[in-house]
Amino acid sequence: MLATDLKTGTIFKENGQPFLVIKYEHIKSARGGANVKVRARNLLTEQVLEKSYLASAKMESADVFRKNAQYLYKENESYVFMDPDTYEQIYISADLVGETSQFLKEGENVQVMYFESRPVSVETPITMVFEVTYTEPGFKGNTVSNVYKDAILDNGASVKVPTFIKIGDKVKIDTRSGTYVSKA
Repeated sequence: MLATDLKTGTIFKENGQPFLVIKYEHIKSARGGANVKVRARNLLTEQVLEKSYLASAKMESADVFRKNAQYLYKENESYVFMDPDTYEQIYISADLVGETSQFLKEGENVQVMYFESRPVSVETPITMVFEVTYTEPGFKGNTVSNVYKDAILDNGASVKVPTFIKIGDKVKIDTRSGTYVSKA
């Protein structure tokens, strides 16, 4: 593939490492050739890098595929997932799961990304519903502007929610940013 094919969401390989393009920018100067600037995340180390290539540069496509899995439980420093087709259990280290771990719920379906037949990351659905297990009560005077308060969800994650949310309410959370979306 050419460097101009590195659109947002594309996965490519450089020096044996898989990279996911987060941001893509095509720069054409008056004289000389065009350049491609990308912000890419290394799928093995989670490091985010700024890279620049000539538009005519050839890139190696990565051997990456996604597979559905069901989250079962945490065991020591690993998370255990099950392939719903073969019932095979997959152990993925806490380092690879990363920030996604705060939104894992037992029995929830996720996608596991494999690079050269090795799991490299776990992706949860974009929005998920959780029950609020603890939050301070809201006060009537706090309705003039968007005021948020801390809440603890049924999986132990802490998020900010509007003041009208009470204990026992179900809320929809954006798992990419950890922010409140709506009441469920």
